[in-house]
Amino acid sequence: MPAKNSRDPLSTDLTIPAPSLSYRPSTPKNCQLGIGLIGAGAITESHLQAYKNAGYQVLAIASRSRERAEARRDQFFPKAKIYTDYRHLLDDPAIRIADIATATAFRAPIITDALHAGKDVLSQKPLALSLQEATHLAQLANSLGRRLAVNQNGLWSPHQAYIRAAIHAQIIGEVSSVDFSVDWDHHWICGTPFESLPQLILADFAIHWFDFATHFFGDRPALQVFASTAHAPNQRARPPFLAQALVQFERGQASFTFNAATPFGPEDRTTVIGSAGTIRSVGPSLLSQKVTLYTAAGSSSPSLEGCWFPDGFQGAMAELLSAIEEDREPIHSANHNLRTLALTFAAVESAETGLPIRLSTPSLPPSDPLTLPAKISPPIAPSQT
Repeated sequence: MPAKNSRDPLSTDLTIPAPSLSYRPSTPKNCQLGIGLIGAGAITESHLQAYKNAGYQVLAIASRSRERAEARRDQFFPKAKIYTDYRHLLDDPAIRIADIATATAFRAPIITDALHAGKDVLSQKPLALSLQEATHLAQLANSLGRRLAVNQNGLWSPHQAYIRAAIHAQIIGEVSSVDFSVDWDHHWICGTPFESLPQLILADFAIHWFDFATHFFGDRPALQVFASTAHAPNQRARPPFLAQALVQFERGQASFTFNAATPFGPEDRTTVIGSAGTIRSVGPSLLSQKVTLYTAAGSSSPSLEGCWFPDGFQGAMAELLSAIEEDREPIHSANHNLRTLALTFAAVESAETGLPIRLSTPSLPPSDPLTLPAKISPPIAPSQT
């Protein structure tokens, strides 16, 4: 037993200053690279607001609906050109980056055309309707020497970005477990196209959390997933609002629980445990979170700046701009996102079959050939987050 006045070296009762970590969206030196937005749906308001806040240059907007494209232009970038045929936008040499925010079902040929037109691409998530299609797009971008990034904007939500930075800085050592619990009310989807998605929570919402996990575990791939879904007694929407998944990673595991039918007391909780510490984020919503870091030195809570909306969308574009400047692959590249998609498709398949699904995802550098299972998992529909 320790002496009465001695302090347990593993205690976290001492409050210490939080580590200063680079978690905010990067600031590219050149914010003037021309951006062309393809698609003018609801989510593009967040795209354009973020780009306007950051001083990025949106030179054109393409949409089959001229009226919607003009409305977005007038609201954010009054000088932007308007096209009803995206191919005319791709012909514009002043546009370096194509921000493709159409529905997933129409996205693959547009991404293909943009890559062949010599554009770097930021694609809305999910990248494709199948793992096979996503793999083809990633390989095409690699072969053409273009950057293809996926708008997993949650990576730049302040709390998740700080957790990722702490892991990258090895402050908590090697990650052994990651646990996510999200309870909220998702009934806004009633009467929208989202209500037609049979696995809405796993395929459209949880994909952000699957992406967090793949980044937290780094080079260690997901090996197996077992998932299930159910209808909550109080839900009004058609797709099941309860979902859970248990994922085995190499030397670790992750758990995911979602209750989208939480009328009272919503909470979003993330816990990452490593060999040298624990980091936890808790709050009543995705937009309001408190992060606490626990190590042998004590506990600390950083004062975080920003908010997922719209900072997450600024971060996704900023990372692509920075990658272009620095001649490197962005952290949200299609090459990495294949692991997120493989996990998402496997979770959907597990929930629908009631069986654990083994994964065979790539852990190869982008320059190496990509080898993925030939099997195409059940398709998922377009996302608006």
